[in-house]
Amino acid sequence: MRVHPPHPTVPILIGLLLMNPTATAQPPAWLAATPPAPELKIPASLSEWRAQRTALRAQLGRLLGDLPPRPATPPVEILARETREGYTLEHFQFDNGAGATVPGVLLLPTGVAGKVPGILYCHWHGGEYDKGKVELFERAHTPEEPGPALARRGYAVLAIDAYCFGERHGRGPGSDERGSAGELTASKYHLWLGRSLWGMILRDDLMALDYLAARPEVDPARLGVTGISMGATRTWWLMALDERLKAGVAVACLTRYQNLLAHQGLKYHGIYYYVPGMLRHFDTEAVIALIAPRALLCQNGDRDEGSPVDGIREIETRARPAWELSGAGTNFRNLIYPGVGHVYLPEMWRETLAWFDRHLK
Repeated sequence: MRVHPPHPTVPILIGLLLMNPTATAQPPAWLAATPPAPELKIPASLSEWRAQRTALRAQLGRLLGDLPPRPATPPVEILARETREGYTLEHFQFDNGAGATVPGVLLLPTGVAGKVPGILYCHWHGGEYDKGKVELFERAHTPEEPGPALARRGYAVLAIDAYCFGERHGRGPGSDERGSAGELTASKYHLWLGRSLWGMILRDDLMALDYLAARPEVDPARLGVTGISMGATRTWWLMALDERLKAGVAVACLTRYQNLLAHQGLKYHGIYYYVPGMLRHFDTEAVIALIAPRALLCQNGDRDEGSPVDGIREIETRARPAWELSGAGTNFRNLIYPGVGHVYLPEMWRETLAWFDRHLK
């Protein structure tokens, strides 16, 4: 009789039982039957890792689905331009070539000589479908208005509305549907076409990055990306997919998917979050490792139910060797704040600003 080794989620569940003695002693049948994701093993040589990284990135792209090709630079229409204190604000839109118009804003710092570094700002989810890119001008989730603050610091800042958000709310497939119903319909539509809603969100982000990099005011060698929650997840996925992004800050939502399963926390993320077939190939640490040796700062609270802290630590343990191979260990920083949930603390914002100043200026 073959004796099977214990499922990798079982030790995680044992830890949960120690913290919560009233929990059931047996993992549910669906969890016990869930096959483990292939383990990421960073090789000992840099040349071997580079070859492995190329294969991992290609697989990551395939998992997003059969995405329509994007033009080298999107055809952008500038709708309005206004002068504000410390920056110029442009409103623009572009056709994403897949049946959607993508509205965005670009903040260009004034009084700065030469080309400036650029930051792609990715808004969060939070069920706030009517907001999107306006997060740049609010203090609802950040200690200060992130767009103007970064622009006055000398950065060009660009943000767009993701599918189902802001000016795109209620304008997708099933255009009479709003909120989570519209998001679910959009996900169904893209799945029928062989692609994921997440892949299409990232495709729009990459088109926005193409535009930011092409602006004559922006130095394409100094590009960064940041966001909280869904914006954080967009941040590390985009960095994994595109080498042009030299620095990123992801606040909250660093989630190892196998640990989320073990904590039975699938309910903490929307339908957009789930990429078909991903755990057949790797877990989050492989996505994070693809960013090495570029600069990534992750900031999370240890009480964020959508990002179990045991998974955050597991990601760091498994991905950090990718930075160390290149002698760039300080380019990966993973901060965990005790007693903190899904929030953006003033201390986190100070760390964000310092990180970009260090790596993009």
